This record gives sequence, C-alpha cells and structure tokens, in this order.
Amino acid sequence: MNGRPSVWFHTFGCKANQYDTERIRQELELRGAETALHADAADVAVINTCTVTNQADANARRLVRRLRRERPDLRIIVAGCSTSFREAEYRALEEANGVVPGHDPAAVAQLLPQLGDFATADAVTAGGSEASFAPLRRNARGTRAWLKIQDGCDRKCSFCATRIARGASVSRPVDEVVAEAATLARAHPELVITGIHIGHYGKDLDPEPRRGGPDTPVSLATLCERLLEDVPARFRLSSIEATEIDDRLVDLLAAADGQLAPHLHVPLQSGSDRVLRLMRRWHTREAYRARVLAIAERLGAADSGAFGLGADIIVGFPGEGEEEFEETRALVEELPYTYLHVFPYSVRDGTVAASLPDRIPGDVAAARSRTLRDLGLRKGRAYAETRVGTMADIVVEGRDDRVAGVTGDYLRVDLLGRATPGDRFAARLRGRADRLTAEVPANARTAAAVQPSAATV
Repeated sequence: MNGRPSVWFHTFGCKANQYDTERIRQELELRGAETALHADAADVAVINTCTVTNQADANARRLVRRLRRERPDLRIIVAGCSTSFREAEYRALEEANGVVPGHDPAAVAQLLPQLGDFATADAVTAGGSEASFAPLRRNARGTRAWLKIQDGCDRKCSFCATRIARGASVSRPVDEVVAEAATLARAHPELVITGIHIGHYGKDLDPEPRRGGPDTPVSLATLCERLLEDVPARFRLSSIEATEIDDRLVDLLAAADGQLAPHLHVPLQSGSDRVLRLMRRWHTREAYRARVLAIAERLGAADSGAFGLGADIIVGFPGEGEEEFEETRALVEELPYTYLHVFPYSVRDGTVAASLPDRIPGDVAAARSRTLRDLGLRKGRAYAETRVGTMADIVVEGRDDRVAGVTGDYLRVDLLGRATPGDRFAARLRGRADRLTAEVPANARTAAAVQPSAATV
C-alpha cells in the first residue's frame, strides 16, 4: 500500500447504521484516507454490519468472503451491530483482517496504523470512543443527511437483537445535536432525525435550567423546537413509536410550515393484541389506533393538509393465526397509511422470539405479506391522487446520475426541467398517482452544493 490508503465502505441496515458509516468515513479521511467509489479501486474495505435477522448476518459474511475471493490483497475490516452481537464468530472469520464490535470510528482507524503518516489536526475522535459522538460534517452518500440524536434502546421486543447489540438508550446533549445540525445544513437541504429509539430522546439527560421557573425536561419535542429555531433546513423524523408522540410534537408538525416535514413512520408490527404480547410490545392495538387517528386528524387539518404516514409490519410471527392476521389487515385498512414496509418474520438467534412455538409456514407468511403490500400500494395511490394539483415543498435528490424530488410528505416526484441535487423549491404537483411530476422553477434555490457519494452504502 503506497501513499494514502483508499477505503471502500459498505453498509447493511438502517439509517442509524448509515450515519455510523459516515462517522467512520469522516474519521478515516481526517486521518489521511481517501474514499473509493468501488471495491476494486480500494486498499481497504470497511463493512458495517446489521443484526436485525439471521439473514442480515449471512449477507455480511457472504460479502466478506466474496471480496476476499475477488481481491486477495484487500484489507477487510468488519464492524457494526452484528460484530457486537456475534463478535467471536466474526473474529473466527479468516477472510476478515480486523473486527470492531460496534461502530467506534477510532477503533476502526486503529486497525489502519499507516493513517498516522497523513493525519490532520482535525481528527475528531483520536483516542476517543463511540460514546464521544464526533460531529459529522456531511453525508457523503447523498443529498439528505442523517442526524443521529441517540443510540441504544431500553425496550425489550422479543424479536429484536439490535437493542442487545447497541445497549441502553443514550441521548446526545441538545447543544451538541444543534451544532452538528447547523454544520450539516451547510451541505444538505434536509436532515433526517434518526437513532435507534428516538421517542426516548432526553430521558437520560438532565433538565435544562430555565430562568425564573422550574427546569425544563429534555424531550424530542424540545430538541425539535431548538432545531427549528436555530437551523435553516427541512427536518424529518425517522421511525418513532406512535404512543411516544406527544401533543407538543404534533403541534410542531402542524405549525412548522414544512420545516418539520409532515410525515411520520410509526411501527405497527401487528394489529393483534395477542401477537403484540408475544412480541413484548408495550402498547395495545387500540392505543396505537387512537393515537394515529388523533395525529392524522390534527395534521390533516393543517394548512397544507398533506400528511405522509408509514409503518413497519411483521407478518407470520409465531402464533399469528388467520384471526390475528385479519385483525392486522383490518387495522391497516382503517388507518390513513400512505405506504407500508411489510416483512415476513425472520428468526434472529439469541432473541426470545426464536424459541417461540407455533411457527408459521413460509408460504403462508409470504401470502400475508403480499396481501398487506398490495393494500399499502392501493392506499398510497389513493393518497397520491389527492395531492395532484396541490403545492408541495420539494427537495431534489441525486443518485446514479439521476435526480428526483422528495416532498415533505414523502412522495417521490419526477422533475420536469433542470434541477441540481440540493435544490429546494415549492411547486404544484401534476401527473397522476403512479407518476407525480413537478416543474422546476427557474429560480429554484440550491440549499447546498451536494455531490453524489463516493461511499457505497
């Protein structure tokens, strides 16, 4: 390896994992590395793993083995949730040159000692740890940026290994999040507020002192208020539990005039109380239903009337009979979803659910999945049809030499006219439900000069 090492990144999993990859990328670049577009042009590969299912583990190991076959000289470093959950197995993987349990950028950098010859004075986590939450300057992978506000989870869903891999919920201080958001906003028109369990943000932080009154508890709503006041960007909440969305946060969504995107992704997992108990979820079917309907009514009455609503649903969970599935289908039919993410249950070794009886045959789970996905598509088309002829706040994304628009309520829009990734503008939606279009105005405002990613994720 001569000169500055070239590093290729691959990320499995969620937005929080993608954020963690960006922190690793930034740290390695600050220590002198260059980011490669493709694995065949790299000296080093950093694989950020996911542990949500056994299949996610298998996919990561398969990639490591394939890279070793294709590039015997490549140095391969494996990190992430899966290495934290199954560290011994990854250390036994002879194709890997190094293993980091978790997402600590400094630990990854220490496996590349040659970086010391090129490091800058800005190496932000030198000698630090994952808990230091080094500030991120940009998301090299695309137009929108992830803003990670906390890590870990205090819940104990029976199917989830992520909370085991990541530990208890830990929130970043408000001032630190706001400062990072202000930096990211110089390069990105939209910031996605993410974490492992963002509804618990602030529960582990001390209340903020308030002059002439009692201290103010820190919450997701208080953080969003600061971000909306101090940072000129569009913010979007990532996945959040419906029963953890308080009225203060709903008021912000309704009054933010698009600066806090009118869009929520609220995991359902099941519409059956019996299955929810088996999943060790902490809400009932009716609590979820009532909260979503109340939020939808409030946001639907806002000036724009636009409100995107998505959910995660697991079908074929052990013990889910036809009656339980029908309860889920009926609830999905009732609620105003605009899209769904539906997954057949997949075993995750080491979780409580892995030992549950009454497994559902794969073909049954697949059929249930198709039923809900078709229902989600139908509901999405019906919602998009209501948006034809109305105004939308559009951010331009770019990937693979193509651009497209993303509205505040999370609709994809084909753009008519010249647009640059990072542009943000208001336009009237045209076309039809299955192909919304918008005319790019001549005075489209470029919020930032965003370049497509060199980091493959």
